[in-house]
Amino acid sequence: MRVWKNHWMVILAFVSLLRFFQSTCLGQNPEAGAREQSTVGNESSIVLGTSLRLESKILDESRRLNIYLPPSYALESERKYPVIYLLDGAIDEDYQHQTGIVQFMSTYQLMPESIVVGIANTDRKRDLTHPTSDAAEKTDYPTSGGSAKFIQFLGEELQPLINQKYRVANERTLIGQSLGGLLATEVLLKKPELFENYVIVSPSLYWSQQELVSQVAPFLQDNPHLDKKIFLALGNEHPLMQETMNRFVAALSANASANLKWDYVPFPDETHATIMHRATYRAYEFLYRDKFKGM
Repeated sequence: MRVWKNHWMVILAFVSLLRFFQSTCLGQNPEAGAREQSTVGNESSIVLGTSLRLESKILDESRRLNIYLPPSYALESERKYPVIYLLDGAIDEDYQHQTGIVQFMSTYQLMPESIVVGIANTDRKRDLTHPTSDAAEKTDYPTSGGSAKFIQFLGEELQPLINQKYRVANERTLIGQSLGGLLATEVLLKKPELFENYVIVSPSLYWSQQELVSQVAPFLQDNPHLDKKIFLALGNEHPLMQETMNRFVAALSANASANLKWDYVPFPDETHATIMHRATYRAYEFLYRDKFKGM
């Protein structure tokens, strides 16, 4: 009996190890939606995606990606899904609560089932900021100014990987808050073709003497047929952040073409720390309310 018991424990250990590798290794777990996964005894783990690493030649470092696939992904072999690219997408950043919103809203038919790609940070100040002309910012953030390489990474390494590995539709959304909102604005202005939808929450547009927000009106004038969706949100922030958002909204009001769909929603009761959840829920309503009416 003792020999059989030991043999059974070896089998359980092997199965647990196999499931660990399936949930962590690239390409081994097609069912990355939230679900229960049996383990030993009466306990089970709850899986909310797959974590993988991309070895980036552009950034010269390894980058952690957290991937959520909707529940139907493993059941349908031909269906393609929109992709949401989430800045600040580490497990201890915004990945978990943002995938929860997507799961909830798609379950109740308020938005399409979607793949979520959470991009974890290594040096946030470096990747999400463009070079600054402000002397104090240069001193306070000596590694800042690397957004050009990060944007190149998004377009030339990350998106091709996701396109190759998963069944993706031709709809990509970029979500960023704070410095992430600054980066999302820069992508919109410099590489708008990378995404169809932009969700920009409490962006740090004061960076580098408000350089980016000064470029919005000329950019829209130079691109009169821009066909994008832009959602802007701002919490109860520093007056300078409100000033730059007002400039952004004014530029859109004066220069947006009929093809460009945009909305701005202030959240005066939310702080910089609390706005992200409510703002993205409203953003998905803006993006999909015409096609997804809910149950």
